[in-house]
Parts: sequence; C-alpha cells; structure tokens
Amino acid sequence: GRGVGMDVVRRNLEAIRGRIDITSAPGKGTTFAIRLPLTLAVTDGMLVKVGDERFIVPLTHIHMSFRPEPSMLSTVVGKGEMVLLRGELMPVVRLHQLFEVPNAVESPLEGLLMIVGDGHKRTALLVDELLGQQQVVAKALGEGLGKVEGVSGGAILGDGRVGLILDVNETLALAQTVEAIAPRRERDAA
Repeated sequence: GRGVGMDVVRRNLEAIRGRIDITSAPGKGTTFAIRLPLTLAVTDGMLVKVGDERFIVPLTHIHMSFRPEPSMLSTVVGKGEMVLLRGELMPVVRLHQLFEVPNAVESPLEGLLMIVGDGHKRTALLVDELLGQQQVVAKALGEGLGKVEGVSGGAILGDGRVGLILDVNETLALAQTVEAIAPRRERDAA
C-alpha cells in the first residue's frame, strides 16, 4: 500500500523506545528490521505467596527469611507487633492485612518472616511461603489502575498469573501510615 500502516508501527515502536529500520533494493525486495528494547525493566525477585496472591520482593531488599519461635515475638506499646532477631527488634508487617488479601496465614509462627530494608532500618514482612527466586520483566500496572501504593509494577508469571512487584520502601511507609490510622479508628469507634 502507501505505507500508512508502517507509520503506526513506527509510532508505537518509538513509544516503547524501539526502532524500525527499512532498507530496500530494487529487484531484491525490502527488509524491515524491528528493534525492541530487551526489557523495560528486569527485576531479580523472590516470589512469595500471601493468601491467594503472589508478590515479588526485589532481592536487593531481602536480608533473610525465617520461621520465628514464639519467644522471638512480642507486642511493644506504641510500636505494635515486633520480632527480636539477633538482638535487633524489628516491626512485623502483615502483608495480608496491608493489601487486604483473604485466606492468608495469620500467625507468624505458621508463616515466614522476610527481613527487608536497608542496613539501618529493617522490617519483617509476614508471608505464607517462598515460591522461589525469579527474574521477571516488570510492567507498569496501566492507566486503568493508576498508582497503587506499595506496588511498583506487575509481572506475568510462568503460570500465566500476574504477580505484583512490591516497592519495599513504599510498602513500609504505607504500613506505618496504616498503623497510625488504626488506633484512631479504634478510639473513634469507642
């Protein structure tokens, strides 16, 4: 035709930082070379199960995972649920409560605690189980969902399901905000 369709292809490729090269030789034909970015973002992550959902926690934020003993858990007034590991007291964030995920493990004694954060401030995330380390292609959630607090994107997993990629720093900030709001709700309800 007149090449109108190729203009649409070119615009869409440029939108994802790709490119199309067209070479033509009389009597030999035309070659279309489409160059796509390898990925928009590849993330090394630990796939975790929380209830019926799957989350990906970037490996760069994970220090370790363990199943706590009852003696390691306590509640500190004004700070909430805490775990004591190697002399360090860390808050426990229950992902199922934070993201309202049903059918999740409720007790840290039955699930796993994953230590995340930087060297100075670490937090224990409660997850049901570890499903394994994976390299995933991160995708934006799209305009339909907009920005979801605590989530940096999504990835299509090997089984075709979508796993949400946690933004660890944002998740921890969200957990602190939720904890600050919860006591006010209880006080207002009384």
